[in-house]
Amino acid sequence: MPQNVWANDHRMTTMSRASFFCTMLAATFALAPAAFTHDVGIRRAGKESRVQNPAMQQKINAVFAPLADEHSPGLAALVLKDGKKLFERGYGLRDLQSAANIDARTNFRLASCSKQFTAMAIMLLVHDGKLRYDQTLAEIFPEFPAYGKSITIRNLLNHTAGLQDYESLMDQADAPNSKYPFPHHWTEKNQIQDAEVLTLLEQTDHAMFPRANQWYYSNSGYVILGLIVAKISGQPFADFLHNRIFAPLKMRNTVAYQQDRNQITNRAYGHTQEANTWQQTDQSPTSATLGDGGIYSSLEDLAKWDEALRTNHLLSKDEMQPALTPFVFANGKQPAWPANSDRPSGTPALYGFGWFLDPYKNHPRTWHYGETQGFRSYIARFTNDRLTIIILCNRTDLTPESLALQLADLFLNPPN
Repeated sequence: MPQNVWANDHRMTTMSRASFFCTMLAATFALAPAAFTHDVGIRRAGKESRVQNPAMQQKINAVFAPLADEHSPGLAALVLKDGKKLFERGYGLRDLQSAANIDARTNFRLASCSKQFTAMAIMLLVHDGKLRYDQTLAEIFPEFPAYGKSITIRNLLNHTAGLQDYESLMDQADAPNSKYPFPHHWTEKNQIQDAEVLTLLEQTDHAMFPRANQWYYSNSGYVILGLIVAKISGQPFADFLHNRIFAPLKMRNTVAYQQDRNQITNRAYGHTQEANTWQQTDQSPTSATLGDGGIYSSLEDLAKWDEALRTNHLLSKDEMQPALTPFVFANGKQPAWPANSDRPSGTPALYGFGWFLDPYKNHPRTWHYGETQGFRSYIARFTNDRLTIIILCNRTDLTPESLALQLADLFLNPPN
């Protein structure tokens, strides 16, 4: 299993997530509070959105304040309770060249947090009667190899299809004497496209394992799901997302980004710290794929997305249930994280459609993490507590999951 299962840009690191988590958590608290000199408040009608409880406000600021200053990239954080904003704030800069501050409208690359939108697009087509969850890959793409005759839409959604990792296939395609029909290799400027991912997979004659026999987090599967949306709907994937999700929810600045085809307003650029200097590291050879991680969005728009999920605005509660039901094997056993993955080996891998579903300290939770070139993201919905926490970062030295769970501890178990 790839060590970095979250991103659609795996190549940025070879470090296991467990090691990365510990290293970054230590780095987070090693930063001195004095380094924070520019507390950028997100404003509504001239007022900063703040927690009413001053003690809680102080605790939240203690988590974020040391992390960014007026000269560094940073993050945006949002806490919602019953659909109401309890905390919303930006820290640092979205773009070092313009020195523009991060605010509620800053659009970050969501990376693998995009998968929840890809899954919703598929579910909307099921709602329309144009797709079935038991429909096979070979039914939709007749040129697909024979092993696609058993892989279903449901398998793609819950990561049990067994498709080979497309980044591994990219490496094979770039090797000397490659059998793949590509006369060039991919770079930051010559990025792999969704259709090329499909071609790579069509050149393989086998899956990694029989479908529904194992659980393996698959960016390949979600790229294919985006292509399925386009083929079945007759619209480009980005247009379907806009027409059926973003526009109806008034998520006006959220886009599945395609260079030279659409624009990102208030765009955050990704950064990495090298030798104590921030470098813009915004793109990689895989940054153009869409279904697995190509969406940009903001706190402002993601609050609208959360409200739509909370109120079942796009699909009924019953229609949403498959997305919120973790996959189990035919023998009733739960999938587990394999060795060399991003979670402790053997722990449950509870996944629905575009969401992880394992609880946090006995609090039911739907969540996802995103990692990609220059960005980190985390969205967690504590459904029984009616609490949502969103952290978006345009730098790679922060771990938004650990930051979000520090906030969760404050709100799920508030101090007396």
